[in-house]
Amino acid sequence: MQKYLFKNIQIVNEGKIQIMDLLTNGPRIEKINPQINTKEKVIEINGEGKMLLPGVIDDQVHFREPGLTQKATIYTESKAAVAGGVTSFMEMPNTLPNALTIELLEDKYNIGAKTSLANYSFFMGASNTNIEEVLKINDRKANVCGVKIFMGSSTGNMLVDNYGTLEKIFRESEMLIATHCEDEKIIRENYARIKNEKGELSAADHPIIRDAEACFESSLAAIQMAKKFNSRLHILHISTEKEVQLFGNMLPLKEKRITAEVCVHHLHFTGDDYERLGYQIKCNPAIKAPYNKEALWKALLDDRFDIIATDHAPHTWEEKQGPYEHAHSGLPLVQHSLLLMLEYHRQGKISIEKIVEKMSHAVADCFNIKDRGYIREGFFADLVVVDPTKPITVNKENILYKCGWSPMEGVTFSNSIVNTFVSGNMVYGNGVWDESNKGQRLSFNR
Repeated sequence: MQKYLFKNIQIVNEGKIQIMDLLTNGPRIEKINPQINTKEKVIEINGEGKMLLPGVIDDQVHFREPGLTQKATIYTESKAAVAGGVTSFMEMPNTLPNALTIELLEDKYNIGAKTSLANYSFFMGASNTNIEEVLKINDRKANVCGVKIFMGSSTGNMLVDNYGTLEKIFRESEMLIATHCEDEKIIRENYARIKNEKGELSAADHPIIRDAEACFESSLAAIQMAKKFNSRLHILHISTEKEVQLFGNMLPLKEKRITAEVCVHHLHFTGDDYERLGYQIKCNPAIKAPYNKEALWKALLDDRFDIIATDHAPHTWEEKQGPYEHAHSGLPLVQHSLLLMLEYHRQGKISIEKIVEKMSHAVADCFNIKDRGYIREGFFADLVVVDPTKPITVNKENILYKCGWSPMEGVTFSNSIVNTFVSGNMVYGNGVWDESNKGQRLSFNR
């Protein structure tokens, strides 16, 4: 593997921005210094005017393989991720078949090993009937990211609404438990009422059907159960002002037993955007009224929320069309999440140090990922070079998602991703791809 020497580049890492040199040696970072001179054979990268960030770690994506490959594959979506500066991902179990057994989970890891351009991990799925399989993951906690529980409707047999099953998982699992929190009973009642009132539904009805109360009640139930058993709980994609009160910032992240994630689409879109984008932004939990967005930003910036992710969930264009009951829920976002957050930095909404914290450092700390998420000597060289002077406009030609569309189409970002390194290999550089080395399975310090 080639060795790379970055010269005079702005390294954004651990709350600081410093102009430094950085030398890689195979898959890892060998040296960081104000000036590095070497007689070794290296590829030198001129970093003047550019920024070097630790690779983004996205803790919630749906790459659809196996079984739903008309929407996406691990190869296509990991390629899109790398183009967007995402060097590691954790993928959800609601594929077909659902990843509800150790054997099916390992099948996904085998696909990742053969095809993923980014580093990867896969969640074990829970259902009302697979509790014994879920608990087997306790013996695999060093190389599986966690257990995923859908406390709201999902694909196949993955709605967990049996209290006894939930209690047993929270009591006996030694893994991080990641939850999708929406109360199914509230959602069904809302749907029946609004359908009866209106007849034909629209995209704008989605946040009324999947409302703040459904999110809050489910998140509260998960937190109460986690506190009862001192479980390690991570609640995904918080979308409402009301839920913010459930989370605190009095403890440092490494001491928290209950953590929270916010997604880029809930930080960017609001209910006002349904008129323009319709079912393109239909997702679960729903994008809601603008006051929720402002509350989410506040909670992110004051550390009540710990992680920024995407919940990347591609569907074909045909699958996103109405009527309401037909239009699938989910947005493809992993290629543009870092660029979107950098745009908010440009607007003065968030510091670039905070972006790196919430998209890289905190994810590594939250999941105890081994030797990734930071720019440190000895850590894996998962690195992203950003050019803040080179704008890029999202269009059909540069969208890499297999579904071929994005709700960000037509948006011009002020920054661009120039190079992405995964474990020391420059997978993406100035539009050129090197797919000779695949990503690695993530390891966890547990």
